[in-house]
Amino acid sequence: MSGSPPSAAGGFVRRIGPFQATAINMSQMCGIGPFVTIPLMVGAFGGPQAVIGFVAGAVLALADGLVWAELGASMPGSGGSYVYLRQAFQYRSGRLMPFLFVWTAMLFIPLIMSTGVVGFVQYLGYLAPHMGKTTGDLIGLAMIVLVIGLLWRGIEHIARITAVMWAVMIVSVLLVIVAAATDFSGHLAFTYPAHAFALTTGHFWTGFAGGLTIGIYDYLGYNTTAYMGAEIRKPGRVLPRSIIFSIVGIMAIYLLLQIGTLGVIDWHRMTDPHDIASTSVASAVLEKTWGKGAADTVTVLILITAFASVFTGLLGGSRVPYDAARERVFFRPYGRLHERHRFPVWGLATMGVVTAGGFLIGRHTDLQTLIQLLTTVMVIVQALAQILAVGVLRRRQPGLRRPYRIWLYPVPAIVALVGWLVIYGYADKNSPGRHPIEWSLAWVALGLVAFALWSRYEKVWPFGPKEISEEYLSGADPDAGPDADTAAGAAPVGV
Repeated sequence: MSGSPPSAAGGFVRRIGPFQATAINMSQMCGIGPFVTIPLMVGAFGGPQAVIGFVAGAVLALADGLVWAELGASMPGSGGSYVYLRQAFQYRSGRLMPFLFVWTAMLFIPLIMSTGVVGFVQYLGYLAPHMGKTTGDLIGLAMIVLVIGLLWRGIEHIARITAVMWAVMIVSVLLVIVAAATDFSGHLAFTYPAHAFALTTGHFWTGFAGGLTIGIYDYLGYNTTAYMGAEIRKPGRVLPRSIIFSIVGIMAIYLLLQIGTLGVIDWHRMTDPHDIASTSVASAVLEKTWGKGAADTVTVLILITAFASVFTGLLGGSRVPYDAARERVFFRPYGRLHERHRFPVWGLATMGVVTAGGFLIGRHTDLQTLIQLLTTVMVIVQALAQILAVGVLRRRQPGLRRPYRIWLYPVPAIVALVGWLVIYGYADKNSPGRHPIEWSLAWVALGLVAFALWSRYEKVWPFGPKEISEEYLSGADPDAGPDADTAAGAAPVGV
């Protein structure tokens, strides 16, 4: 299939280059997240020492990003984790792990996008302070419909749109950073409350775990291009670089943004639910430094940035169930591409609906709870299993082409493992009464039941023979030759 023209191949086309790939990741990472979570981070730590949360989140994101980089460069198909878990765990448990991943991803990916829509409406409230709850709900739902409409087109158009949105995102963040620098107070930014760094207390570590959860949420998106591996040119080089460059770049931006904000706005204001700084802290910074007009203008740019993050997130996430459906690991309709524009119709539509549901849940509970719930659902099947998958594949498929190998392995994998376990272990303490651990376990258990029913219908393991597929061991190298920029089948690249 690798030498066929796109129309004949019926699969994705490798058209996304290094700049566009990095822009897709950065747009997804630096959406509305830091603008709405800075007050949450301050609340978790109880003071300006909240900067620790963003540093810890960056360390976890980079360690986990190196795991994604090796797996994505070695197996550049559509679906990201689905591909990696299918290849690693097929020897013992058949299709169980990829099925569970798709099962959970169809929930946690659109829930992540729903937080972006919640943040969009939250900042819109700065421009329209008298906006009612129902009006905000309707505006958020309309935004989701618009995103789906824009994604209902070819990838070549999407790449151009994403580049423009990435530029808007950079401008909006830089304006907030520059504005904060013009009225920066070191006394505000670096005066800490008593016992702020009392490492021997349980209170500090509970706050640290909560801050780490918020921090990694803000960095989520560094793996967006891995979900689109079948659409990336020269993925062995572009995928790792897009992941690493986007994490390092966003880390620098976040630290400047966090420290600058704390140097302008008294952190006590961010913990007051009746203060505008607790819901629209970036707007509060601009209003104090450059005036109301500048605050309104930058708020508009922040709204565009929030829109871009939801746009790129659904772009990558909608590809997840495609490979699974093509290989009979998920509902077969999800294996259908749009006849003209070659995007997964059912994946995009379903995630749009779930995003709308998550948005309404977040609007009528609180954003921090939504973040905690989606993170715990993601940890078990994706984060922990994928770290294990690197070692399994190195043992099971030593001849697999690996254009990139994790630096200082296994140290980054161990760091990532510890970080995710801390997030998961403290989840209930940071969401009292919400029981995120129990809900995540219940969702996985329900997935096991669904897999049992599905595997019986499809007559695969444990109700049929295991089907071992090692296509990436023998497939054509997508980084070499003229076929690197032509059609790529959505199921194994080069087959």
